Amino acid sequence: MDRRSFVQTVSGGIIGTLAPVERAAAAMQQNPAVGLLVTIDAKPAPLTIDTAKTAVIVVDMQNDFGAEGGMFHRAGLDTSMIRAAVEPTARVLRATRDIGMKVVYLKMAFRADLSDAGPRDAPNLARHLLLGVGQTVRAPNGKDSRVLIRDTWNTDILPELVPSSDDVVLYKHRFSGFYQTELDAILKRSGVKYLIVTGCTTSICVESTIRDAMFRDYSCVLLADCAGEPIGNDLPRSNHDASLLAIQVSFGWVSGSREFISATKRQSL
Repeated sequence: MDRRSFVQTVSGGIIGTLAPVERAAAAMQQNPAVGLLVTIDAKPAPLTIDTAKTAVIVVDMQNDFGAEGGMFHRAGLDTSMIRAAVEPTARVLRATRDIGMKVVYLKMAFRADLSDAGPRDAPNLARHLLLGVGQTVRAPNGKDSRVLIRDTWNTDILPELVPSSDDVVLYKHRFSGFYQTELDAILKRSGVKYLIVTGCTTSICVESTIRDAMFRDYSCVLLADCAGEPIGNDLPRSNHDASLLAIQVSFGWVSGSREFISATKRQSL
């Protein structure tokens, strides 16, 4: 990520010389939402959250996973379930921003030299090399790009879900959004206790992030129709389904976009 620093003024005060992620995190801190108590219909039971202490997490909804010409598409994987999650996620983000809730995007990507993917014998690197990580490709926009590499078309957020200027966008280089990232520190500085989780893939990066969040005492609600993955989607019970069950039994709560939006609209009237 480009770490060029700059001076940002917020609410008439100088925050200081900040990198891009720090700027967004500072804005989250100094412009908190007016808290609403929102009860979400969820499994295994309804959950009441404080919107001022809640962030929506968008996991890896980027071109490499959900767009034609991305890594999954090039590998011949069925991305239809990820594509189906785009519109519900967009609706959730609109509702989230209407009431001033925080939004954090995670992007799976490696440095250009793959130095953060692990040593040559690391399982993380080996699995990603099978999918062509680092290869130079021609993006749909006609420009050269690289598979799963930072600051390229391949790791851009899907155009239907482009972040706003107030959102936090973080790169990660392992399945969990908490591994060697600033995510936990940013959330704690902002007083976040609850996470509304969306993204792909359900049983890999989404579930890994939720597990790590639960270990750090965050209460997570996964919105099932805002998540998806190709693994097992042609089987009677997919990995997506298995993750929903594991999460609602042991790691958090499971709900949907309609239930979340209905709760926020009902309480904000």
